This record gives sequence, structure tokens and C-alpha cells, in this order.
Amino acid sequence: MSARRPYQRPMTGWWKKNPYFVEYMVHEGTAVVVALYALILLISLFVLGRGEAAWNDWLTLLRSWPALLLHGVLLLGFLYHSWTWFNIMPRTLPPIRIKGERVSAGTITGTGLAAAALASIVVLGLIRWWAS
Repeated sequence: MSARRPYQRPMTGWWKKNPYFVEYMVHEGTAVVVALYALILLISLFVLGRGEAAWNDWLTLLRSWPALLLHGVLLLGFLYHSWTWFNIMPRTLPPIRIKGERVSAGTITGTGLAAAALASIVVLGLIRWWAS
């Protein structure tokens, strides 16, 4: 006697059928870029602890054209990740109401992007102030 097995629908590529899921999966894929840059920063801290000579060698490596190219690609990945994060945010948050009116998706996205830009400018200003 054989046991009857229920039909199991294949799950390959299910997310490719809906543009929202494609956007979300690409966004999640760019998280690898964020993790890679976090690893570079962690290595930088380790090298800094090894002394001035090691730090200067690390800076020389980071100033090479392959490292600059990598940082350019990582920057583009970060920008795309941030853009998609704030575009997805209105769809994942519960409805926000101010004075009884629902806040539009464009307002949520624009406010998030403006806050990220302001935070980046403040951090850049602090770095320039500290370096001088």
C-alpha cells in the first residue's frame, strides 16, 4: 500500500511575478553592500589598533584605484538601498494619521529621504570639523 502525497506547488521564482516583490528582493540584496562596507569599517578599526605604520599602509590601499572603484560601487549600492528603503516604508508602516488626515506615501518617503540627507550632511560636517 502506498501513501498518498499531497501536491506541493514549486516555490522557485514566485517573487518574480509581482513587481513589488521584485523591488523588495533587490532591496534586500543590496543589504549585502551594507554588510560589506561594515566589514571594511571593522577591518579599519582592527588595522588602526595595530599602529601608525599599519594604518598608513591601509590608507594607501584604500586610495588605490581598485579600492576607489569598489567604494564608488558601494556608494551606488548604498544610495539605491536608501532610496528603496524609503520607497518601501509607506507600504510597510501602518497608516499614519495627523489631525485625522492620513499622511500620504510621498510625504513619508520625502521626509525619510530628507532626514537621511540631513543626517549625512551633519556627519560630514562633524568629520570635516574634527579633521581640521
